[in-house]
Amino acid sequence: MTAPKVSMLSVEESIRRIRNLGYDEAFGELSVFRILLQNEKVAGALANTLTTLLFTGNSLDPRLRELIIMRLGWATNSVYEWTQHWRIARDMGISEEDLLAVRDWKNSSTLSDADRAVLQATDDCLENGFIQDATWDACFQHLETEAERVELVVAIGNWTMFSQLLKSLAIPLEVGVAEWPPTGQAPG
Repeated sequence: MTAPKVSMLSVEESIRRIRNLGYDEAFGELSVFRILLQNEKVAGALANTLTTLLFTGNSLDPRLRELIIMRLGWATNSVYEWTQHWRIARDMGISEEDLLAVRDWKNSSTLSDADRAVLQATDDCLENGFIQDATWDACFQHLETEAERVELVVAIGNWTMFSQLLKSLAIPLEVGVAEWPPTGQAPG
């Protein structure tokens, strides 16, 4: 594994800094924040965005959000993103079968039409940089509010950015966390 491109703070220092910024100290335990907190303003802004999208201001169905994140993790070969959100999604009750289906979602029989719409939106953004009109038509059938539609785009953009920063900064998984659950197999 490649060494991180920026030094990691100790867990104690990271927790102290994130607490001083007014965010949940659980962020400070994560490798990503142990590095991001080298720039506290950026770390605070990202913690705020994550808090909003994950906990306090989300309007997008959490299942759809996690499928988007898992697709991005797989498609961009982001071991940290896939691994961390595997655990989050499983804790939410999303089946292993559905999570594995995001790897080849177009050929899956387990995903709903709503799942497929947001996964196509995710792929549109990866392939073209934006959501195509035909994909929006499918999304409109399942995302009834303007807030959900805005959040769809922000979620795709946020976790695409996280994939890029995780890989660019070579952020390692936390000690003892196994890569690429459940198969241990990265994209081929």
